[in-house]
Amino acid sequence: MKYSSIITKLFFAAALVFAVTFSASAQKFGHLNSAELMSELPSIKSADSELQTYQQQLAKIGEDLVTDFQKNYQDYQAKVNTGTLSQIQAQEIEASLQQEQQSIQVYQQEVQRKVTEKRKELYDPIFDKVRNVIEQYGKDNGYTMIFDSGLGAILFESSEDLTEAVRAKL
Repeated sequence: MKYSSIITKLFFAAALVFAVTFSASAQKFGHLNSAELMSELPSIKSADSELQTYQQQLAKIGEDLVTDFQKNYQDYQAKVNTGTLSQIQAQEIEASLQQEQQSIQVYQQEVQRKVTEKRKELYDPIFDKVRNVIEQYGKDNGYTMIFDSGLGAILFESSEDLTEAVRAKL
């Protein structure tokens, strides 16, 4: 009785080792370069162009604010040099110039926030689409893992390059 219990346990252990070995050998790995894929997408090129135009529009407004500030400062300097300002007038103009300077700084921060939001708005749907295509391709073709060489991931020698296959799906 004791021997049959040991034999049964050994049999199950051997079966378990065989199952693990079989499943490990059945794993399928692939790799691709998502950065290369994305750089070729027309939607990325369109998003790049739209973001650049948006940044230029915001930069133009900022440049206009700085130009106005510089003009006001030069006018103030000219009045100080000619002595046509009273001390109270000079203080009022200085306060106004400080307010303009603060407004420029606030605008610069606002531009950074707006550009970040616009970038997210433009690129996130594209990234999601690419990720979904990769995931679906992996599921449809039985891949255990797909590595992204564009992110500097270490690749297995036995992995298959899926860049062209996913590119065809996009």
